[in-house]
Amino acid sequence: MTPLALRIALIHLRARGRQTLVSLLGVATGVGFSIAMAALMQGSQLDFINKIIDATPHIMIKDEFRNPAEQPAARRYADGAVALEGAKPTEELRGIKGAGRTVTQLEAMPGLVVAPILRGQVVIRYFGKDEAAAIVGIDPERHRRVSQLAGDIRDGRLEDLHTAANGLIMGDGLARKLGAGMGDTVTVSSPAGVVFKMKIVALFHTGVISLDEGEVYALLKKVQVLQDRQNVVNRIYVKTDDVYGAFDRARAIEARFGYRAESWDEANQDILEALKIRNVIMYTVVAAILLVAGMGIFNVVSTITFEKLRDIAILKSMGFREADIRAIFVLQGLIAGTAGSVLGWALGFGLCQIMSTIEFKVRFATDMTQLPLYYSPWHYAIATVFAMTAAGLAAYIPARRAARVDPVDIIRGAA
Repeated sequence: MTPLALRIALIHLRARGRQTLVSLLGVATGVGFSIAMAALMQGSQLDFINKIIDATPHIMIKDEFRNPAEQPAARRYADGAVALEGAKPTEELRGIKGAGRTVTQLEAMPGLVVAPILRGQVVIRYFGKDEAAAIVGIDPERHRRVSQLAGDIRDGRLEDLHTAANGLIMGDGLARKLGAGMGDTVTVSSPAGVVFKMKIVALFHTGVISLDEGEVYALLKKVQVLQDRQNVVNRIYVKTDDVYGAFDRARAIEARFGYRAESWDEANQDILEALKIRNVIMYTVVAAILLVAGMGIFNVVSTITFEKLRDIAILKSMGFREADIRAIFVLQGLIAGTAGSVLGWALGFGLCQIMSTIEFKVRFATDMTQLPLYYSPWHYAIATVFAMTAAGLAAYIPARRAARVDPVDIIRGAA
C-alpha cells in the first residue's frame, strides 16, 4: 500500500504544480535562511568565546576572598551579647601569601600549567601624552605556557623583555594613542610614586580592544619594584587541559587554597547568558519562518483535498481505510517538506559562501575583517526537522478531514 499511496500523492502534487512549487520555495527559503543564520550566529559566538579564552587565563587566582573574613571582634562576641559600634576592620597587605608554595602545589596537579603575576595600574607618558594602563609583571618562560601573548606579538618577541634594562611590551592600540613605536622610551609612573623609563621592545595585537589599548607587560621583578611591592604576587594564571571544565577546577582550587579562583566562563557569565538568550531568539525566529512556510503546504493539501473528494470516495469504496487516506495526504506534505529542505540546503550553503566573502571592520569589543561562520551538519539537520515537522502538521489537518469523508454521500451528491 505504501508505494501506491506514494504514487497517488505524487500525482496529486503534480496536478497542482504551481501551488506546489510556491510551497517548495517557501520551505526552501525558510530552511536556507535558517542554516545561514545559524552558521553566522554560532560562528560569531564561537569566535567571541575563542577570543576570550585566548586573551584571558582559563583560571585566575586573585588575592581576595569570595566571602569577606570575619573580624576578630565579631568572632570574640559571636553570641551577640555585646553590641559593637564604630569597629574598624583589620587591613592586610594585599597579595597572595605563600605564592611560591602555592605555585609549586598547583604545578603538581595533573593538567595544570601555572604562572605568577603582579598586576597594577600605571600612567604612561610619551611626549606630553598621558594614558592610564594596567601593567602586568610576568615571567616570560612561564607566561608563554598559560597565555597567547607570544602568538599575539606582531613586532618583537616575548623574550625581548630580557634584552633591555626596563623592557615593556605594549598593545598596538595603546601605542597608537600615545604616538609611540618600537624602540621608543616612555615614562611609566605608579601610584607608589616610583617612576621608570621603559623601552618598548614588542607590540602585541589580540583583537580585544580593551586589552590592546589598556595593557602593558614587563618583567615580574621590575613591576614589583615599580609598584613598591617587593616579592608580592597578586594573581596566579592557570591553564587547564580541559577548557570547558575550568569552572569545576576553579572551585576545587578555591576550596583548597582559600583565595578566589575565577574561571573564564564565570568571569564572562553575563556575556555567555546573553549568548544563550540570543540562540533562543534565533531558533524561535527560525521556527516562525518555517511555520509560515508550512502554511503554504497546508493551503496546497487543503485545496487538493477539496478537489479530490470524489477520488477519495472511490478509493474508500475500493477498500482504502481511513489510515490509508491520511497517509496519502500526509505524504504530500512530507514530500513537499523534503523537496523544500533539499533546495534549502543548497540555498543555505550558497548564502554562507556569499557571507564568507564579505569583508569589513568593526571596532566594538573586538575587531574583525570577515563574518565569522561556523559550518555544521547539525544546522542542516535542525532546519530539516523544523521544516518536516511544520510540513507534517500542516498536511495532517486536511488529511484527517479527508479520511473522514463518507463515500456514499459524495457519490450520491455527485450523481
